[in-house]
This record gives sequence, C-alpha cells and structure tokens, in this order.
Amino acid sequence: MSTVTSLFRKSLAGSTLALSLLTASVQAQTINLSYNGAPDADKNAVHVFATNLKSLVEEKTGGELELKLYPNSMLGEEQERMEQVISSPSLNIASFAGMAPIVPEVYVSATPFMFEDFAAARRFFDEGDYWKQVQALFSERANGAEILAVVEEGGFLAFTNNTRPITQPADFTGLRFRAMDPSQVALYEAFGASGTPIPWTEVYMALRTGVADGQMNPPMYILLGSLQEVQKYLTLANIQYSDQFLLANGELLKSLSDDERTALTEAVKEANAQAREDNQNQVESRITSLEEQGMEVIRPSKADIDAFRTKGQPAYLQWLKGQDIAPELIEMAMKDAGVSA
Repeated sequence: MSTVTSLFRKSLAGSTLALSLLTASVQAQTINLSYNGAPDADKNAVHVFATNLKSLVEEKTGGELELKLYPNSMLGEEQERMEQVISSPSLNIASFAGMAPIVPEVYVSATPFMFEDFAAARRFFDEGDYWKQVQALFSERANGAEILAVVEEGGFLAFTNNTRPITQPADFTGLRFRAMDPSQVALYEAFGASGTPIPWTEVYMALRTGVADGQMNPPMYILLGSLQEVQKYLTLANIQYSDQFLLANGELLKSLSDDERTALTEAVKEANAQAREDNQNQVESRITSLEEQGMEVIRPSKADIDAFRTKGQPAYLQWLKGQDIAPELIEMAMKDAGVSA
C-alpha cells in the first residue's frame, strides 16, 4: 500500500469518526407525551394542543428535543401514566382522576358554576394565587415533577342523559350518572341523583346498557366518545371549566439546558394559546353537530343556572372541606374566582 493511499484512508477514517461524533452530538432527545383521547384534531382539543406543542418544541430547539405522541391512553390509564411521569423522563397530560391522588387540592378548581366564561377561568389559572400554591404542592409531592400548563379540553361541561330533559335541579331526582371522580359524585348527590365513578374508556357501554342514565362532559368529549348515540338530552349548564394538566418529569426538566428549558416554556405557552383559540371557536359548531345528530339541546335560563348554583355549589364546597384540604386554600381560590366560600 502506498504512503499516499494509507494517509488518505486514515484521513477518511478520521473524517468518518468526526462525522459520527457530530451526528451523535446533535441527535434528538425523544420525549414521550401521553394523553387521553383519539388523535383527531376535529374532536379532541387535547390532541390539538399536543400536536402544536410537538411542532413548536422541535422548531424552537432546532430538532434537539423531539416529542413522541401517545394518544388514546396508549401508555396506560390515568394512574399508570401519572406514575410514569413521576419516575421517568416524560410528559403527560392528566385529568382530575390522575391528579387528585397526589393533589386533592385540585378539586377546588372544579367547584361548579364558578366561572362565567372562558376569560374568567383563564385568569384564575394564569394569574391566581391558589393555582400557584397547587403547582408548588404537586412538585413537592411528585418528586420534583411540575405542572407546566392547564390545557382546555373542549369548553364547559354539560349534562347529558337518556331519560328526560334537565332544566332545573329537581329533574335529577332518581337518575344514575357516570362520574369521573368523587367530586362529581358529590355534585350529583346534591341534586338528588346518584353517581358512580366509571373510567372514560367504559362510559359508552355503561350508557348504552343502562348502568348509568347520564354523564357530564363538554360537547367535544360527547362527540369524541360518540355519546350522542346513547344519550338524548344535552343541558348546557356551564357546570365546570373543562381542563387537563400538562405535567413534566422533574429529572427531565433538570437535564435540559437553559436554552432548552426556555424553548420548552415558550412552546407550552404558545401551544396553549393556539389550542385555547381553536377550542373556543369550535364550541358552538360542536353543539350544532350534536343537535343535527339527534340530541335535544336545552339552554337553561339565567334563573335556572342560578338555581343549579344555589343548590350545587354549597354542597360541593361542604364536600371539599371534608377532603383534608386547607380551608385557607379554598378561600384563596374563591377569592381568585370572585366567589364567596
């Protein structure tokens, strides 16, 4: 072998090694993001947020961080996914059912009839002292994991059932409702109905077979679960602001560079703003779609809403006080929302 050939091969080998090292140094860090619901932008506001976040994170980090989306609870139900985000470098969008075992204080934010509109609910979470306290408590109890955002999931909750139109509290008497968690059970009982916690994945069959007469969810989730096929009546009572929570593993956040953490924070804020706008713009069209598919839509009067609030809110607040939640935190939340506890 000639000296020139030998030098060329050594040079080529060195260049290949350098290229391999460079490629390894810029290889994307893949982060799992899990959440409920189908990967359908028309029906799932959480998926809209997740896809927006994926694009923005990858754009802002120049591809150094890459999100891999796992919709439809592919990585497990609420509690399994919560355990994953606490123990492994991942992201998760959790519902109240996932959050409450760690921070039951989150139930305070679900006090029924607390917000008049989207603007009031967003101020409560974006600016309120109560929510800052919940974020701190969660991080303290979840091994440094953090709540990065409150994610809208389709508007305000509405009541549905397959028995009779609901226009006032007395219409609930004797009905059986699917509940997402114990807080919803407390609300149904205040109205004279009963509530049974049933996982989201089992709701359609429970309603179809009569295990439950009704449930409450925003119009988006009614469409997502095809509940209009097994529910006749839709009562737009603006019960609760419908939201979930973007969580990040503590060790994952510590592993990010300052630039990566800034990029993630900015991406979360922008994705949330985009998803909120998209969500609010679709509320009425979703209601129209449900009506066109055969649901009878009931729009309670202000007097009817006041009756729901008068009956349901005190009972719910009384339930909260039995959940070992600091009374001052409840008072703080009510103050942030402009409601007297």
